[in-house]
Amino acid sequence: MRLGLFMMPVHPPGRPFFETLAEDEEKSLYAEELGFDELWLGEHFSATTEPIPSPLMFMAGLIPRTKNLTFGTAVICLPNHHPIKVAAEVAQFDHMSRGRFMLGIGVGGLFSDFELFDNGDRKVRERKAIESIDMVERIWAQDPPYDIKGEFWSVKLTEAIIPELGIGTMPKPYRKGGPPIAMSVASRNSPTARVAAQRGWGIISANNVPSQALGSHWEVYSKACADAGRPARGDNWRVSRNVMIAPTESEARDRVYSDKGSNRYFYAYMREVLSRVGLLSALKPRVDMSDEEATVEAITEGSVIYGSPKTFLDKLIAFRDSAGPFGTLLMTGLDWSGPNRAWERNSMRLLAQEVMPKFRQHLTAQAAAE
Repeated sequence: MRLGLFMMPVHPPGRPFFETLAEDEEKSLYAEELGFDELWLGEHFSATTEPIPSPLMFMAGLIPRTKNLTFGTAVICLPNHHPIKVAAEVAQFDHMSRGRFMLGIGVGGLFSDFELFDNGDRKVRERKAIESIDMVERIWAQDPPYDIKGEFWSVKLTEAIIPELGIGTMPKPYRKGGPPIAMSVASRNSPTARVAAQRGWGIISANNVPSQALGSHWEVYSKACADAGRPARGDNWRVSRNVMIAPTESEARDRVYSDKGSNRYFYAYMREVLSRVGLLSALKPRVDMSDEEATVEAITEGSVIYGSPKTFLDKLIAFRDSAGPFGTLLMTGLDWSGPNRAWERNSMRLLAQEVMPKFRQHLTAQAAAE
């Protein structure tokens, strides 16, 4: 069982960009200090709340300052980029990190980015994403000449090639075949999980997915793996959750529901955003829940795991038993305004140093008994 940190990130819109970048860097380095295994970062171009247009650029600055962390994009929104650029930049990062990289891909989730890149049609975005990654993998698999035609893009380099000088050759990743690939999964019974399984990729269940919906991700993924003739491995499934651990159960709950708390801001923000685009159902803990019942408090209770180290461990065990055999827990990195810096640092420390060792012991004993 691996432990990672996932940052969209979500900050209040009025905070200066340089300030939130510095905060996210500090958070990443603290995860390294605590022995976290992974760092995943989102990509958004048009939201000051989620303000990182280049996760690769951000993470490149962390490479020489870290040893434990493996870096991941969550996600590179493929419809927004030419496959040539993705192939080359990912190959470069894979070399810079000496293979400490995982390529998270998806169709995106920010509607202002869809308009910005003229990618409003979901079906078109899905076709563009698959075409893009197919082209990326073909570029990595061959030497020039390149002549790849698709519905949306073409890759052509057939004449300006001087092999003995290296001219005309695109970079290949550090690892043969490229970094591991994973797709983000958000909706119940997500067809994206099926696509990932068919292609031999992993999945990342989003942190805003209600806990009760996560089991459907594993059901779809494991069935599609079986249909493709390969075993479904929990190591290929990452689950992102908002978590809060405090010295006592009551303190943890107070921090989650506090008006000053980043968890409350996060779910108030997500509820408002998804309500405006007609997707509030994605946050509802129950399928039959009305919009009126889907309050910020109800959504929070259906998605956040919180408690003292002891009660949190019990909840985490029950959560995995219910959801399925995910191999990595990704803690959501939230905004550190006001008291949240101290609360989240404490929560990260307790998760890494007190909860996860016991959780891993439990899973080892459980596996031995089977």
